[in-house]
Formats: sequence, structure tokens, C-alpha cells
Amino acid sequence: MFSAHPQSKASDATRRAIWLDLCDPGPAEIAEVEKLTGVAMPSRESLSEIESSSRLKAREDVLTMSVPMVTHVEGDAPQVAPVGFVLSRERLVTVRFAALTAFDAVAAKFADSSGRPGSSLEVFVDLCEEIVDHLADSLEQSATELRTLSATAFHVPDSGGRKAIRSNRVIRAQLRHVGRLGDHLSEKRDILLALGRAIDFASRMTADWNDGQMAQRMSGLKEDVNSLDDYEVHLADKVQFMLDAMVGLIGIAQNDIFKILTIVSIVGIPPTLIAGIYGMNFKGMPEYDWTYGYPYGLAMIALSAIIPLVWFKWRGWF
Repeated sequence: MFSAHPQSKASDATRRAIWLDLCDPGPAEIAEVEKLTGVAMPSRESLSEIESSSRLKAREDVLTMSVPMVTHVEGDAPQVAPVGFVLSRERLVTVRFAALTAFDAVAAKFADSSGRPGSSLEVFVDLCEEIVDHLADSLEQSATELRTLSATAFHVPDSGGRKAIRSNRVIRAQLRHVGRLGDHLSEKRDILLALGRAIDFASRMTADWNDGQMAQRMSGLKEDVNSLDDYEVHLADKVQFMLDAMVGLIGIAQNDIFKILTIVSIVGIPPTLIAGIYGMNFKGMPEYDWTYGYPYGLAMIALSAIIPLVWFKWRGWF
């Protein structure tokens, strides 16, 4: 009932299979499956097109659908890996170009004789349900990461009655993290939109298949996709809020730095003025003849620096 990689000559088991899964197929495999099914297999380029008319096609009771999937390989940038579904009453042919956990999980389920499907439409529904489950888990993980970031960014306890000043380096690292979460959510939204359209299309076109036995599961799938889409919108709004808030935190941290520099500059002006006055070489300056003229000048410089500091502290400016 299931064949992962058809060999050069189709065996009887392959001919009877209701699910043919082509993972990064070569020209020979494509040609063999086309000969077996009598249906042209979509290319990677056609599966990557974004128009609805290109992603959803029906011809002679054969449905061709495509859903964009994204694979994340550690150390590499995310790769777009579109998946094609060629669905007929007799069998389902899936064309993909990367290893996908959802497909492996369904294949493992079908390996048990008690879990084998009874029709090609049932295989399609099982695959869609598994993809939806993985998307739900991924969205939950993103929500957990957002909650953690929110707790570390906004729920910082005060220390000694003073506001905790966050490091620009820490905030920038969190900002990059939030940006990556936003990218992941955008990828999941693309998958949800395409998957929802494919499920709705298949539901309408296969209403009379299997005596309508899959109608209830298809309806439940559509509700699940809609609920996940709403949840993704909520998370995307939270990501945008986090981005705006963190940019604001960076601005506050920079303002704190400028405030300190401004205070230092203002505090340094009076001592510089006093030192400049007593640095002038005029004979008519009486302080030059004082016995304690030098200590007097140092005291004036110190007081001119301390008085502004006391004033700023009293005003609560630092």
C-alpha cells in the first residue's frame, strides 16, 4: 500500500500502492511514476509558484496541489521545500525535495498493518493532520520563547530603588531573537494559508469520494487550520509589539548614556571656568598675594563641581 522510492521497474506492490512518496526524485523515477499513473508529475519550479491557479488544479478527476514547506538544517539558512500532492481515487503521489518529519511519522504509522489507510484520500487527510500537528507544536514553542523573552525584557526587578539599566548588547541579542521568531512565524503563516486552501479545495472536489466518509475529518482539519491561523496572527502581533518595545528600550539605554555624559559635561564647566580665571597672569589679581590662595582656588574648584552634583541628585535626574 505504500512505496517510498519506486525502483526502475514497478513491482506489483508498487502498482497496488495507494501512496507513492517521491523524495527528491530523479528523472527516471519521475518517468516511471508518470508511466504508472498516466499523470504528469509537477516539477519543483511549478510547485514553487504562488498563484492559486498554479497551486490548485483539477483535471479528469485528478487533483494537483502544492504547499510550501520550510526545512531548517542546523548551521544553514532555512530552505523552501515545496510539496506536491497528486491525488486521484486510486492513489496519492507526493513529490517533495527534502526530508519532512510529518511524512516520516505517517509512513511509520502505516508500517503497522493495523494502521494502514483504506484510500488515497485517507492518506492525504492523514498527512495534512500530521502537518497541522507539527505546525501547532511549532507555534506553541514560538509562544513559549516569546513569553520567556517578555519576562526577561519587561519584568526586570528594581535594584536599590533605581531603575535597572539594561545593557545595549543584551537588548540587541534579544532583538535578533525576536526577529528570527518573526521570520519563523511568517514561514508558518505561508504554510497555513496554502494548506488551508489545499484542504478546502480537496474537500470540495472529493465530496463524493468514499461515500463522503472523510467529510467530517476534512471539516475538522479546516477548523484546526483556521484556529492556528488566528493564533499565528496573535503571535505575530506580539512579535511586533516586542520589536517596538525593544527598540524603545535601546533608545532609553542610549538616553541614559547621553544623560550621564551631559551631567559630566555640566559638572566640569564651573571648575574649568574657575581654573581659567585663576590661570590668567594679571598683576592686579589679589588672590596671588594670599597665603592660602592656592588652597582657596582648589576649594572653589571642588565646590563648583560638588554643588551641581548635589543639585542633580536632589532633583532626581540621576
